[in-house]
Amino acid sequence: MLSSLDRLPDDPAALKAIILAQQEEVARLTASARAYEALVQALKIRIARLQRQKFGPSSEKIEREIEQLQLTLEDLEVAMAAAGTPTGPDDTELQPEAALASPQRRRGKPRVADHAPRERIVLDPGDRCPECGGTLRLIGEDVSEILDFIAAKLKVVETARLKKSCRSCENIVQPPAPTRPIRRGMFGPGLLAHILVSKFDDHLPLYRQAEIFVRLGADIPRSTLIDSCGQGIATLRPLSDLIKSEVMRADRLHVDDTPIKVLDPSRRTADPMVRGVKEGRIWVYVRDDRPWGGSAPPGAAYYFAPDRRGEHPQRHLATFSGVLQADAYGGFKKLYAAGTDGASRIREAACWAHLRRDFHDLWKTTGSPIAKEALDRIGALYDIERDIAGKSAEMRRQVRQNHSRPLVDAFRIWCETQLLRIPGKGDLANAMRYALNRWPAFTLFLEDGRVAIDNNAAERAIRPIVIGRKNYLFAGSNAGGETIADAMTIIETAKFAGLNPEAYLADVLGRINDHIVTRLHELLPWHWKPLSQHRQAA
Repeated sequence: MLSSLDRLPDDPAALKAIILAQQEEVARLTASARAYEALVQALKIRIARLQRQKFGPSSEKIEREIEQLQLTLEDLEVAMAAAGTPTGPDDTELQPEAALASPQRRRGKPRVADHAPRERIVLDPGDRCPECGGTLRLIGEDVSEILDFIAAKLKVVETARLKKSCRSCENIVQPPAPTRPIRRGMFGPGLLAHILVSKFDDHLPLYRQAEIFVRLGADIPRSTLIDSCGQGIATLRPLSDLIKSEVMRADRLHVDDTPIKVLDPSRRTADPMVRGVKEGRIWVYVRDDRPWGGSAPPGAAYYFAPDRRGEHPQRHLATFSGVLQADAYGGFKKLYAAGTDGASRIREAACWAHLRRDFHDLWKTTGSPIAKEALDRIGALYDIERDIAGKSAEMRRQVRQNHSRPLVDAFRIWCETQLLRIPGKGDLANAMRYALNRWPAFTLFLEDGRVAIDNNAAERAIRPIVIGRKNYLFAGSNAGGETIADAMTIIETAKFAGLNPEAYLADVLGRINDHIVTRLHELLPWHWKPLSQHRQAA
């Protein structure tokens, strides 16, 4: 150490230069370390995605792991950008590996919709040359674009209804007051739609929305937000009921459920300050004929139940007749029972995604080669399904009969053979018996091209509830659970129709109280047209 210090120059300027060079080297090494750390995280995400593509949807644990890795990767890349380390296409050192690790990450300019507002700023050097004073002529222009944000703002809409009297008969004339979304409420349809979508679709609790409104210049009490939110859903409930009746009239439905915490004053806890909570359920029924090109518009019907007893789905499906895609929930058994004529009103279609998830969890935890082979066999079925997505029902049935049926039959024989060789009480045997005991339900998709191979449509529809309950934690009562179900029915069905749910709700809330009840179907998401289009047509 002393010998190295002896070699340092005595000139202060030279010492400063050495210190600066070392600082730059430390910064470069730190940025490089962050870049490689980000690359490691990206490779982990890539591996997890490849496993999901090969073996099907992973368990919820793997999904959470992927989400956490993506958040970590995002933070690392932000740190890299702050340190000046290139992370885009100009990164010559790490670009090949980064492209391999995360090919789904899109770089470059943002995609902006054609209808987005544009503002053009022209910088003109004038008419005279600043050097010689000669006349300037236009030879072209260089155009660059930036994407800016216009902050949301609140406005007060004051409606003055003038009173006039007739000079002849002294009659008082005054225009009627415009209808409001909420009787005697101060929230306009745009604000009310924003509150509802922020709470139920963006999962932003009302107390956080109140803080945002304060920044925008309006101190709205949380109790007012709560009342307006509930009354807004009550205004929309006829439309929600109509959506549910339309969805439940289908002859093929996907169904799933998820728990939700509900406050229950009747339950006492050891701590008097802690309120009792019970577990309710949100059920979702999805009609989606898009995979086989059906004409019925997709929709989702949500229902709340205070518990998971089978009587609830049996009541929901009391008039339903057709194919029900669901898991092995015991409450559905009565629905599948044969009637007096020997035929079943509802036919069960099992979910291959549930089955392969069991094998995937076993392979992930134990590395079982038998579970790995089961995943490969099921994965081959999904390869065929990807090729026939969007095809006609008859074409899907023919392809499944010619290509999928031999694979399904071979899978059954393989399971029966393996059960003779493996322990009968293990998880692997249970997964195989789960399939064999419900074999007609697992093979129904081979006979009908309209039936899906899995229940992923319902699982995707139930996911917003899972995300939302992490933010609002619980429903205040059973009525609160029903409010959540009604709101999700309208918002998710609007998203199925490709609509902006906030714009859709703002328009509907401004019209529904004046709309003719017998023509309420015009406001359904798949029939809806903005009020401006109706005026233009008139």
